[in-house]
Amino acid sequence: MKFRPLHDRVVVRRLESEEKTAGGIIIPDTAKEKPQEGEILAVGAGSRKDNGELIALDVKVGDRVLFGKWSGTEVKIDGEDVLIMKESDIMGVVG
Repeated sequence: MKFRPLHDRVVVRRLESEEKTAGGIIIPDTAKEKPQEGEILAVGAGSRKDNGELIALDVKVGDRVLFGKWSGTEVKIDGEDVLIMKESDIMGVVG
């Protein structure tokens, strides 16, 4: 990836959700909600305290995370649709 987020921002790729329900019904693309789970592709260096001390991020590249439904800004980087969001928009790391 040719993009490095600044400060406490991260780049997240949405992970695909199941296309079938538990009963075997196939859900068309138009009816699916966008997944709220993703994989961290890049992280910034962290935010700074008032005294200039760096606060490192808790997430790292490769982590699977959950985030809010309306979190982040959708952009296209290297031909791939990804989200750029602040670390505070991430609810937690899966696994």
